[in-house]
Amino acid sequence: MRSTRSIEILCLALAALVLIWSGALAAQMWPVMGLLAAFALAIVGFRRRHFLPGRSRTKLLIESWSMVIFITCVLWFTGKGGSPLFNLYLLPIILSALTLGRAVTLLQVGVIAACHLLLATTTPGVDVISLVYASQVVGQLAPFLLVAYLTTTLTADITEARERIENLAQTDSLTGLYNVRMFNEVWQREHTACERARGMYALLMIDIDKLKEINEVFGHEAGNSALVLVAQCLQRSIRTTDHAARFGGDEFAVLLPGASQEVAEVVIKRIRHNVYKTTLDLRSRMIRCNVSIGAVSYPKDAKQMRDLQSLVDDHMYRDKELRRMPGAQANA
Repeated sequence: MRSTRSIEILCLALAALVLIWSGALAAQMWPVMGLLAAFALAIVGFRRRHFLPGRSRTKLLIESWSMVIFITCVLWFTGKGGSPLFNLYLLPIILSALTLGRAVTLLQVGVIAACHLLLATTTPGVDVISLVYASQVVGQLAPFLLVAYLTTTLTADITEARERIENLAQTDSLTGLYNVRMFNEVWQREHTACERARGMYALLMIDIDKLKEINEVFGHEAGNSALVLVAQCLQRSIRTTDHAARFGGDEFAVLLPGASQEVAEVVIKRIRHNVYKTTLDLRSRMIRCNVSIGAVSYPKDAKQMRDLQSLVDDHMYRDKELRRMPGAQANA
């Protein structure tokens, strides 16, 4: 993360400045230079691509605790328990709060308190069992706890808000199904995977029959209820590995990965049955919905996505025409 690198560089720069100004560098040149060089090399190493690839949380844990160790060593050279750099511990606390969660952050605060006690016991003139020291510790650590709590809470709120935004970008607000853009992305990935692995899938297009009449007679709210009803029936009719979307207006699409034409026919019958047996209560009238469905199978029917889209639309409209013929069964 770019912010992690910035925090580490800031920590290194502040520590180096105070070490120089305090005279610690002149008094103990080689230990101090070795400490600064080791942390600088660690920062460079953390940025290397081959450092724990694909394990970002482990990497962040190592970086955060490395900062705690580095700061503790810096405090040792700059006054121990009375060092002016004690507040540098806020940097790894903020890093943990932003990336690692509340439990790790609170554990880190506890370790920092233990480091404070360790440094204090080696500081001349400090009585670690006195009330003076206890009040000093509370005064120094209370802001750390407050920062840890507020930052983790804010991070959780930001994460939740981001998830909501991403969900809105991927789903239809009325039905909760995928929107067209997200469905096309999923379909493209599945199509590409099947081309490479010589797999198969089925694509369904579903249209609600006479939705315009429902809107005209009962109003648009009734039409929206019909859309939600069909969406819920689709979700009950498909597997968890399948994908359903509202394709716009009164049309829906369903992608059935790995499904043959025979499997698609079974799913079609299940969808018709679930939609027909679920009624809408509109102004004390029970209305049954019906759907027209077209289906195509890759690679049997076509090998290009645009050809599959054209075919499935034709099949859906053909099914709609057949269902308008006298004697056609409503839920067939």
